[in-house]
Amino acid sequence: MFDYRLPEDLPIPGVGARVRVPFGRTEIIGICLGIGSSTETEAPLKPISAVIDADPLLTGDIIELMLWAADYYQHPLGDALLAALPGYLRDGRSLDALYETWWRIIPGASDEISSRAHAQRAALEHLRTHGATAQTTLTGLGFAPRVLTTLAGKGLVESFQSRLESDLTVHPSPLELTAEQREAVTAIHASQGRFRPFLLHGVTGSGKTEVYLQAIARTLARGAQAMVLVPEISLTPQTVARFEARFSSVAAYHSGLTELDRAKAWEGCRTGRTRVLVGTRSAIFVPFANLGIIAVDEEHDGSFKQQDGFHYSARDLAAKRAQDLAIPVVFGTATPALETLYNAQSGRYTHLRLTQRTASAPPPRFSLIDLRGQSLTDGLSNQLIAAVRGHIQAGNQALLFINRRGYAPSLLCTRCGTSATCARCEMPFTVHQQPPSLRCHHCNTRTPLPKQCSECDHDALRPVGFGTQRTEAAITSLFEGIKVIRIDRDTTRNQAHLVAKLDLIHQGEPAILVGTQMLAKGHHFPCVTLVGVLNADAGFASADFRAPEHTAQLIEQVAGRAGRAERPGQVIIQTYNPDNPMLRALIERGYDGFAALELDHRRTAELPPFRAMALIRAEGSEQRAALDCLDTLLQPIKQHANIEIWGPVPAPMARRADRYRTQAVILAPQRRVLATALTQLIDAAHAARSRTVRWSLDVDPYDMV
Repeated sequence: MFDYRLPEDLPIPGVGARVRVPFGRTEIIGICLGIGSSTETEAPLKPISAVIDADPLLTGDIIELMLWAADYYQHPLGDALLAALPGYLRDGRSLDALYETWWRIIPGASDEISSRAHAQRAALEHLRTHGATAQTTLTGLGFAPRVLTTLAGKGLVESFQSRLESDLTVHPSPLELTAEQREAVTAIHASQGRFRPFLLHGVTGSGKTEVYLQAIARTLARGAQAMVLVPEISLTPQTVARFEARFSSVAAYHSGLTELDRAKAWEGCRTGRTRVLVGTRSAIFVPFANLGIIAVDEEHDGSFKQQDGFHYSARDLAAKRAQDLAIPVVFGTATPALETLYNAQSGRYTHLRLTQRTASAPPPRFSLIDLRGQSLTDGLSNQLIAAVRGHIQAGNQALLFINRRGYAPSLLCTRCGTSATCARCEMPFTVHQQPPSLRCHHCNTRTPLPKQCSECDHDALRPVGFGTQRTEAAITSLFEGIKVIRIDRDTTRNQAHLVAKLDLIHQGEPAILVGTQMLAKGHHFPCVTLVGVLNADAGFASADFRAPEHTAQLIEQVAGRAGRAERPGQVIIQTYNPDNPMLRALIERGYDGFAALELDHRRTAELPPFRAMALIRAEGSEQRAALDCLDTLLQPIKQHANIEIWGPVPAPMARRADRYRTQAVILAPQRRVLATALTQLIDAAHAARSRTVRWSLDVDPYDMV
């Protein structure tokens, strides 16, 4: 925060308004956080150059939220505040462009126009007959903008910005709620006007979205607004479509939109013209005129955590914002994050259960295939191939899940044992065949597919392991004439590609779907009756303590794609470790059984949610310098009695894009103890500045790798 002098010829800005100020040798945009008659410094103050907004852009509750978030996540306040503005408004542009231009006749103005000015006379007659009309409508009727500006120059018409609130229409639900759904909607509605967090814990297909819709309908009936957070852009169109089918005033907010469209949605919520907002994590910062409820769909998803820069969690900020506004917040999922589940078990959240699918289909049947000693066809066992064939012959669809892109995870020389490795990351290249190349999925380095080993010049190069491309090729060969649809980041580089793939699936013809976790999140595939998980082992053996939780959630979510509507589902999981107790718990006792076992492990190890955690990272051109930087940063808190520090050590992925990565874990028994220690660390960090080492702090880290 910086102090500036307000010149007498400028209006007094409101708290939350944008101002233009001199900063060093340039001018930048700032946010007014307060007006005072004195300052803490005796130095002469620079004057504000301009007050941009007549009214504050950021509401008081948003400023309070950002102050809290900047403090909690130990992030610079200015950067946090700018995150609450869409990019369109960060550079000082006017709000006027966010509103539609309308034209109307000036009362009492003369209408003497030359008989030869046919377009002007026609435009004037239209406005006289129809009243005020949007410029887009006039343009569509053939009246060019220059015709209107000419009339305005003659004092006959004037333009204005439409800031009228749109009418709201709520269509009744075509669905009859189950008893569990009715109980959930009633509980959420009863909490209107006070803070109450809910965990809506429903099996896949149990109708969680319908609970959101009906709870929101009751909120809108009170004149309030609603926010719905979803984890992925790919889910936003289908979610928006469902809400638009029910409500007339719905907007989307995500990075796939243009900056102007994002700003229009942002402004619509701020002014109250938009009643329902559906958005990804950044939507948590959008100001509302009268926000009445927040719903966080698929709350367990890691996409709600910002992984670089401002390391905030939109899920956790949703709880904080609901608390500040005294409104209900609903966290919906089939596989709750262990922190959320622990909050429900300890009574902090109200636990609402949806145990039955809304359709008549029973839950899918699970089975394991022991891969030990088996001969596989590009990662596919004979049992899984036979199962796929049976479901396809029955006229259904099958989904094969493998959370690895490319053709194969590595290229190995069978003569000398050398793997093709990225020189910038020291990690194996992934083999791609479309087009043929080696790619590093960490730094995006690409190189042509070699014909000889770089070490021994032998041509005995073999792809090892399998990815989505290899599985697609194998399935295409095994099932001639059957449609194979692959969905991963390589085949769906934009929204149009994804929609086209989903449209193929929804045609309902027998098909085999091959894909990564993009297929696991929220999609409805009514013709899929078989889900095959090709390799369930890697996630349970990761160095990240959260990996078993993420793996179990992913398996459970992708399994939920099987057996919608009236078709029974089957889930087959291939594994080299069928006795894994975590996998066994998931298969035999469901996600609840896995979560109970994993929470016991976390409690024993004193890991979150039983202790607060922060992860401090450093990276530089030399590993020693990065480790020394962390050691210096941690010195002020090493003697803290209630703080435990693991490290500094090289990160699990020790090198990326020619930068050596190091990290240390900071643990504390309570969040306030951790916050105190981190404040000490930040205060002393100025002495550890380095031109060659960058460091960052991640409070409540989601990804430890």
